Amino acid sequence: MQTIFARRALTPAGWLHDIQVTFAASRITSIKAGVSAAAGDTVVDTLLPALANLHSHAFQRAMAGMTEVRAAGRDSFWTWRTLMYRFMEHVTPEQLEAIAALVFLEMQEAGYASVGEFHYVHNQPGGTRYDRMSELSQRIFSAADQTGIGLTHLPVLYSYGGAGRTELGGGQMRFGNTVDDFADLLAEARAECARTLPADAKVGMAPHSLRATCPEDLAQALDLQQGQPIHIHISEQPKEVEDIQTWLGARPVEWLLQNAPVDDTWCLIHATHMTEQETVDMARSGAVAGLCPITEANLGDGPFNGPTFLSAGGAFGVGSDSNVCISLTEELRMLEYSQRLRDLSRNVLVPGEGSVGETLYLGAARGGAQALGRDSGTIEVGQLADLVAIDGNDPALVALQDNQILDGLCFAAKDHVVTDLWSAGRHQVRGGRHVAREAVLATYRSAITSLIGSL
Repeated sequence: MQTIFARRALTPAGWLHDIQVTFAASRITSIKAGVSAAAGDTVVDTLLPALANLHSHAFQRAMAGMTEVRAAGRDSFWTWRTLMYRFMEHVTPEQLEAIAALVFLEMQEAGYASVGEFHYVHNQPGGTRYDRMSELSQRIFSAADQTGIGLTHLPVLYSYGGAGRTELGGGQMRFGNTVDDFADLLAEARAECARTLPADAKVGMAPHSLRATCPEDLAQALDLQQGQPIHIHISEQPKEVEDIQTWLGARPVEWLLQNAPVDDTWCLIHATHMTEQETVDMARSGAVAGLCPITEANLGDGPFNGPTFLSAGGAFGVGSDSNVCISLTEELRMLEYSQRLRDLSRNVLVPGEGSVGETLYLGAARGGAQALGRDSGTIEVGQLADLVAIDGNDPALVALQDNQILDGLCFAAKDHVVTDLWSAGRHQVRGGRHVAREAVLATYRSAITSLIGSL
């Protein structure tokens, strides 16, 4: 049993002061306000529910800074993707594990307690299987075990190189699976996850996108969901929208909502290019919008249709996607600022009136937990102890009242205000540093030196 004493904490009942939060076996067992710290308590300033990072491609972290040179002609998502394929042709299982461990550590130090790892690298270069089909998934499990992060692993079904059942080619060969092979991979990964990781870890699934599968395969793959989270890339780029409309006769979000049982177990990643009607229909489906504002800006995807989506009651969460910059505060900030730049307005992402920071932070906490199938997102008895402590005495926050703290966190603070983080009760960040930082960094430096030498 562990107990945290916080000067203040944000609960569903609002801000409580002088609060003790006790948890055992990963879940919160009691919450008491108006008490004093006891011997053995971990004492913090401000306690919040920790967010889930709902969308990550861990291996892309090692590419950060390598794709920011303009190529001849017009650079775009598609030219970036070509460079990404070339890079990942050289990544070994050991290097993948080292990169993922660094990514998960950085996420926790930024305030994320859990991650949805959208994992589509399954094979050796050229498409040859590993002896264990789930070899690279098991490397992700090992990275999660090293860092203690809460993991929702999302093996990806990737069968085609583009809309209309185009054959896989080049770097895509490391992704490829038929539905039958994918079923075997998924079963192996689920068994290994249950054997090696804590009970809060789980394995969902992710059809990569409509362009990387086909209607028949998607329908067959949905039988493998087993009530677990299901994520899919959707409507990220105008070319994707055009290609799907030409092939299937409808825009991607429109087609998916009409042809798949989309509900609150689904997370639609990006959903950047939607009509007003698609936006409303997606919100009403119960699916979470998986938004990755830093990556969407970095790749030139465009901004999400936030005001319409929120007005229709839509759920959302945030993810770091390409991991070019892992920062919870910057992710939330970019989400709102993208709307302001488009609309030439301020304080956009709040239905009606109220705090934008509260809407962003608590909305992402609820939506991220939903997307990962995780009992978290609030500080309540029975919930997982996914908790983050921030320093309310930091210069960015010290002048603020309770009801302004989330605005300060989202718009003025940096991630260094995070002092402590618990992932399902695992106290992984203490004094602003991850407990495994030195070992993880040493392994990463060795792995990245080897990887760069092979490029």
